[in-house]
Amino acid sequence: MKRKPDLIWILAIILSLGVVTTGYTQSFWERADYQTAAQKFPSDTMLVPYTTADQ
Repeated sequence: MKRKPDLIWILAIILSLGVVTTGYTQSFWERADYQTAAQKFPSDTMLVPYTTADQ
C-alpha cells in the first residue's frame, strides 16, 4: 500500500503535463492558422473613399 500514493502522484503529473502540452499546441496551431488566413485575405479597402481630395 505504500507504493500507491507514489503511483497516483506520477499519474497526476503525467496528466498535468499532457493538459499543458495540449493547450500549448492548440494555441500554437490557432496562431499559425490566423497568420495564414491573414496572408490569404489582405485587409479590405472598402472604407477608403474612391474620390480624390479635389472632388
